[in-house]
Amino acid sequence: SPCVFSTAAQQRSTGDECGPEDPRDEPKHPLSDCALEHKAIKLEEQVRDLNERYRKALADSENVRRRTQKFVEDAKLFGIQSFCRDLVEVADILEKTAESAAEEVEPSNPNPTLKKIYEGLSLIEAKLQSVFAKHGLQKMNPVGGKYDPYDHEIVCHVPAEGMQPGTIALVTQDGYKLHGRTIRHALVGVAVESQE
Repeated sequence: SPCVFSTAAQQRSTGDECGPEDPRDEPKHPLSDCALEHKAIKLEEQVRDLNERYRKALADSENVRRRTQKFVEDAKLFGIQSFCRDLVEVADILEKTAESAAEEVEPSNPNPTLKKIYEGLSLIEAKLQSVFAKHGLQKMNPVGGKYDPYDHEIVCHVPAEGMQPGTIALVTQDGYKLHGRTIRHALVGVAVESQE
């Protein structure tokens, strides 16, 4: 047993660790050239597939980012939509009150208190409309225009006297748009041909 150990030690010291000199004694690579080419083709296909998946994932994340950004912008613009719906009802009441006061204020009835109330209501109404405009809320003025089901709701038909059939002849309740989006439909009367 000690002899075998010393022989192995001698072989190492004589340079046998450098490897065999006969090329036939070299260990053969476990894969042949054909198998290596096949494996390389498979790896290239995997790389192409992964690159394609990566590009699709980037495109998807960019689309999600754009949609999220659009959602945030819309939320900023239209977040006050329900508040505006409630506020336009107040504007309606104010407008009707100002109209009633205007009917009472006549040159024949010089009531200074009523005149001041009317002037105050008119100022409030003008200020309210300017605040609406500042925040993108606009009153629709559809009289004389074509009926649009996205902006108007028909409540009656009126005879077309001097108007084209299908045009809006009267407005019973004003409609409003917030940044171009209808938040309250205008209640309108549409002109129709009279049937005699």
